[in-house]
Amino acid sequence: MKHIAESAKIGQNTKIGFNSIIEKNVKIGDNCLVGHNVVIHSGSKIGDTVRIDDNTIIGKKPLFSPRSIFKKDKFSSPTIGDECLIGANVIIYVGCEIGEKNLIADLSTVRENVEIGDLNIIGRNVSVENYVKIGNRNKIETNAYITAYSEIDDYCFIAPSVVTSNDNYMGRDKERYKHFKGIKIKRGGRIGVNATILPGITIEEDGMVAGASVVSKDVPKEKIVLGSPAKEISQVDEKQLLKNNLDSDKN
Repeated sequence: MKHIAESAKIGQNTKIGFNSIIEKNVKIGDNCLVGHNVVIHSGSKIGDTVRIDDNTIIGKKPLFSPRSIFKKDKFSSPTIGDECLIGANVIIYVGCEIGEKNLIADLSTVRENVEIGDLNIIGRNVSVENYVKIGNRNKIETNAYITAYSEIDDYCFIAPSVVTSNDNYMGRDKERYKHFKGIKIKRGGRIGVNATILPGITIEEDGMVAGASVVSKDVPKEKIVLGSPAKEISQVDEKQLLKNNLDSDKN
C-alpha cells in the first residue's frame, strides 16, 4: 500500500515503494526511485534521476520549544536537484535548497533553510543545522556536526566527528542572542578528525586544522594549525594546495 495525492505529479519511469506517502502538490521528476516508508511532504520538488532510500522524510517542519531562540518563520517547500542520492533514514526539513548530484548518506539530518550546492558528499549521521550555506564539491564525513549560521565554501573537507559551535555564552545570559555566529570555511579549507571549532572562527583558503585540535582563533590562508588551543605550526605543502589538485572532476 502507498498514498499518492491526486495533485502530486510523478514523472515517467519513477518507482515508489511500499507504504510511502506522497502528499499534495509534490513534484517528482523522471527516472526516480523512492524506497519503502518514505514520506514526502506537501509542495516538495524532486528532480530527475533521484534516489531516495527507505524511511526517509522530505519536507519535515521544525519543532519549536518555548525556549527556542529560533522564530516560527514561514518556510518554502524543499527542492532536491537532479541525480541526487538520499540515503535511508535521512530527514530533510522545509526551506532546504539542494543542488544536483549530491550524496546525503544514511541517518543524516539537514535542518530548515539550508542551502547546498552541487556534487557534495554528506556522510552518514551528519547533522547540518539551520541557516547553513554549503557550496560545491565538499566532503563532510561521518558524524560531523555543522552548527547553525555556518558557511562552507567550495572544495572543503571536514573529517569524521568534527564539531563546530556558535554560542560563546553556552546557553546563558540574554546577551548571547546578539552574538550567535557559526563558523566559516573558505575555499579548500580542511579540518582533521575529531577537531573542535569554536564560534565565529574563519578558516581561510587552504587552511588546515590538524586532528583533535581545538580552534579558538582564525586559521590563516595555507597554514596548518595544531593543538589545544590550536597554534600555527607550518605551511601547507605545495603539493596539497587546491590549485594543484583540480585536474579531475573526481576531486
